[in-house]
Amino acid sequence: MRVISGEAKGKKLKSPKTADTRPIIDRVKTALFDILSIRVEDTRFLDLFAGTGSVGIEALSRGAASATFIELHIGVLKLVRENLQITGLADRAETLHTDAFKFLQAHVLEAAPSRRSGGPAVVPSQNSAARLYDIIYVAPPQYQGLAARALGLLDNSPLVTDTGLVIVQIHPKERSVVAEVPLTRLVLTDERRYGSTLLMFYEVKNKEEQR
Repeated sequence: MRVISGEAKGKKLKSPKTADTRPIIDRVKTALFDILSIRVEDTRFLDLFAGTGSVGIEALSRGAASATFIELHIGVLKLVRENLQITGLADRAETLHTDAFKFLQAHVLEAAPSRRSGGPAVVPSQNSAARLYDIIYVAPPQYQGLAARALGLLDNSPLVTDTGLVIVQIHPKERSVVAEVPLTRLVLTDERRYGSTLLMFYEVKNKEEQR
């Protein structure tokens, strides 16, 4: 694995030897960032199931203002930190040793009337006040329903800015499960297939569409 473009272009990244970690191949990563283009610049990026950290590191190399890496496996997280040192991008990165779902649930909006009911706006918890992300990348282990679960939580999360983008990386066979997640704030705007990898792009609806 390597950094494809930007200030750390060409730097080789370390990869873990674990069955649950499936690093994104360079062809897909190139296509992803071709789609994002300059949108990644100056963004706050969340690599939710970080693995090697390859996607978040690519975002930093291409001009993201900051990136947060969430990883449960401590051995893999150490590799993320090593990769950040190798690329010289650690000063704009935050690495958290935690479960992705515990992280999401800690920032879910507090109890309030449903958006569907037309009730008053919900208020984020105090824990979420300091965290807002412009782009969130979701690439969990396959065939466990984790992508759908994460998407459902992100739909009702103050982590996503009003102009935010959520990208879900799955195997194409998982598409139906993810596509069936009931959403009120996010909407599927694009999807691209690259062999055994499917990228699904979700944007935040405008306020009129959310009513």
